[in-house]
Amino acid sequence: MELAGKNIGYALTGSFCTFRTTLKEMEKLVKQGCHVFPIMSFNSYQLDTKFGKAKDFIEEIENLTGNQIIHTIPDAEPIGPKKMFDLLVVAPCSGNTIARLSYDIIDTPVTMAVKSHLRNDRPVVIGISTNNGLSGAAENIGRLLNRKNYYFIPFKQDNPITKPRSIVCDFTYLSKTLECALDGEQIEPIIL
Repeated sequence: MELAGKNIGYALTGSFCTFRTTLKEMEKLVKQGCHVFPIMSFNSYQLDTKFGKAKDFIEEIENLTGNQIIHTIPDAEPIGPKKMFDLLVVAPCSGNTIARLSYDIIDTPVTMAVKSHLRNDRPVVIGISTNNGLSGAAENIGRLLNRKNYYFIPFKQDNPITKPRSIVCDFTYLSKTLECALDGEQIEPIIL
C-alpha cells in the first residue's frame, strides 16, 4: 500500500545508539509525503547520553516533522479516540518497552500511544533494539509476534561476537514493513 499521505505516529524509546539511524528513516517518510507525528518515551525525551543531548534531538525531530512531540501520557491518550494515525511505529523499541507492551503495562507516553492506537484495530510496527533480545526479552518478543496488529521490522544480531544476545532491526526495511503492515501482512523474512 502507498505510504504517501498516510498519518504515521513515530515513537522513540531509550535505545539511544540508534537515534541517528531512525531519524534518517523518519526523514525518508516525510520526503515520501507521509505526515509524521513524533512520540517519545519519558527517558528518550529527557535524558542526555553519549549519543546526544535530548534538547538537540527534540529540536531536530520537531523541525523534521513539523509537529510537536507527544511526550506525556495525557497527550498520548487521545490518539485512539481521535483516530489520529493510519499506523504507529515504535523504532527504536527497547527491551523495556517490549516487556511493558507484552504485559499490557501502560505507564509511558509510548505504551499509552500503542494501547490507544490499537483500539482502532490498526497496525503497530516494532523496530526492536535491545541488548537482551536473545535472552530476557525473547519471551516478550514472542508474545508480541503472536498478537494481532503487531508487525516487526526485520531484525538480526547486531554484534554476535561481543554482544551475543543483542538484536536490532534493520531500519532500511522500515518503509516496506509499513506498506506490508497496512496490508495486514508481516514482511518476510523477519530474521535476517
